[in-house]
Amino acid sequence: MEYLLLIAGFALLIKGADWFVDGAAGAAARMRIPTVIVGLTIVSLGTSLPELSVSLNAAIQGSNALALSNVVGSNLFNTLVVVGCSALIAPFVMGREIRYRDTTWNLGMTALLAVLCIGGTLTRFRGVILLAALALYLVILVRAAMASRKATQDAPANETPVWKILLLIAVGVACIIFGGDMTVNAARAIALSWGWSEALVGLTIVAIGTSLPELVTSVVAAKKGEAGLSIGNALGSNIMNIGFILGLSSAIHPIAVVPENMIDICILLAVALLIVVMAWRSDKMNRPRGWLFLGLYLGYFVYILLR
Repeated sequence: MEYLLLIAGFALLIKGADWFVDGAAGAAARMRIPTVIVGLTIVSLGTSLPELSVSLNAAIQGSNALALSNVVGSNLFNTLVVVGCSALIAPFVMGREIRYRDTTWNLGMTALLAVLCIGGTLTRFRGVILLAALALYLVILVRAAMASRKATQDAPANETPVWKILLLIAVGVACIIFGGDMTVNAARAIALSWGWSEALVGLTIVAIGTSLPELVTSVVAAKKGEAGLSIGNALGSNIMNIGFILGLSSAIHPIAVVPENMIDICILLAVALLIVVMAWRSDKMNRPRGWLFLGLYLGYFVYILLR
């Protein structure tokens, strides 16, 4: 039964991502804003819903150390696997905003998280700081979207009906959420039946499972030629995970930071710095870079299994 649920979950994820990308691209065209803005906002928030659900439930129960591990692990997966797979499937060129604004904000939010975690606790006040940083970033995105819309106000409008765009986005999000949940639960049951420990399942299947929406959505976007949605979704989810999910979770209940968390955050910071250096050196996200990212994630994966 679990194998059938696993297949059904993947099917929902893939089809949901297909509808979601079509709806998001249609919304961008109708509002005359770049698809990267939609990827950084609507798409990144939608694909971050699994992380939000896990982290908020943990925060409400007062055991939200899981929230920090989940977000850091998901951000590493987003940067190395999501961007890496997108580059392998369809190499793309990063726009100026992605290269200089969004990769830098991703690095800045990660550095801010590292600084706020010094001392061993992510307090409520520090959570509010993360939320404020996210709010500032969203204001910058809104201003960029308005400027872009003004510059293209004479362009022909997209004829896709609003109801159809909203339906594609809503049904796509629902399929992504339910498909991801089914996939994680089924994979967990299968792994336990193979004799895997709960700890190993948590470090692998649950952490990767909550990032499946980002992976599937970005891969589908890359195949459809929507590079802005692909890279924007990955970076936007990273920023949303730190600013919104960790900010809100720690504002509800302070998060204890253990030494292993700080090691993972330092690794995430190094990866964020790497993508900034790469973006500033060249606007091309090609297959060699994709292989490098996947290789780095494999190395990290082996590390967390051995430690």
